[in-house]
Amino acid sequence: MKATPSWVRSSYSSQDGGNCVEWCPSVAADTGIVPVRDSKVSAGPSLALSRGAWAGLVRYAKATVV
Repeated sequence: MKATPSWVRSSYSSQDGGNCVEWCPSVAADTGIVPVRDSKVSAGPSLALSRGAWAGLVRYAKATVV
């Protein structure tokens, strides 16, 4: 039986529920696909990004944080 994937909240997300993005590093390590979701809708859909797309998203977020 596989363990339930654990989601990690972005350090750029606020603690009061705003702009919350989560990703699942254990799935990424096992498959090379990085699941990303809105933490406010944890039962909802997630995006499946390649490692390259995930790296680009992180670079973009870091460059645009005000």
